[in-house]
Amino acid sequence: MNWVTWASVPILIFGLWLYTAQISKSFPTLQGKRVCLLIAHPDDEAMFFAPAILALTRPELGNHLKILCLSSGNADGLGEIRKKELIKSGIQLGLRSEDDILVMEDPNFLDSMNVTWNPRLISNLLTSAFAPKMASVPSTNAPQATIDVLVTFDPHGISSHPNHKSLYTGAHAFLKALMHRHSGWECPIKLYTLTTTNILRKYMSVMDAPATIIGSLVRKKELGNFPTPLLYVSGPGGFRTAQRAMTTAHKSQMRWFRWGWISIGRYMVVNDLKKEKTL
Repeated sequence: MNWVTWASVPILIFGLWLYTAQISKSFPTLQGKRVCLLIAHPDDEAMFFAPAILALTRPELGNHLKILCLSSGNADGLGEIRKKELIKSGIQLGLRSEDDILVMEDPNFLDSMNVTWNPRLISNLLTSAFAPKMASVPSTNAPQATIDVLVTFDPHGISSHPNHKSLYTGAHAFLKALMHRHSGWECPIKLYTLTTTNILRKYMSVMDAPATIIGSLVRKKELGNFPTPLLYVSGPGGFRTAQRAMTTAHKSQMRWFRWGWISIGRYMVVNDLKKEKTL
């Protein structure tokens, strides 16, 4: 291969990036919805969900997105610092105000690679936050909630972290409790989960976008107010915003290996969300 061929490679990759980012904008998305992103640790929002946050907080869509983080990430004693970092990151990624970011400090939700959180306790927390009138709503009436959409990890948790995986089971437990005694009614909250890929695709950055787009096109689709799948590919500007959310907001977490993640990790650029079936 001569130098012209080598020189054309980055140009082709950049062109592919712009093209896939533009294609993703043609996919149906959420509009005018109250959305909560449920995460386990400060920095989950930037390392895994940045493309979705950047897309869903676009003002013209009219969504109101909030973040609920179930731990302060205090495994290394940095919980108070990490709380502030999450707020800074959330604002950089497009959330409206600091009031839209809540970090829990609960001994039931320890930041640990060896702890699986109790789904019933997660359900109870989500009930108090988003369905406080659950017990008083008659079974003859529709269940009520203060959000329309809950977004979190899928059952594999992207990195197989037990805290991440717990959010999936906890979210399902919450929605099951919400619909208890309300058979025949539609669940007022739709659950979307972030798709886990294999290790190779996880580090392909924007090069994974074509495969994700093709997979989304062949997957069974639903349109309407809550379409599925949701696909978001950030352009260069969005990618740099996600990187800055890590390097300037989550400074305490920028160890050597995270530089690799924010450089070539596909979740910094590509998010595909699947709507879960609920009772």
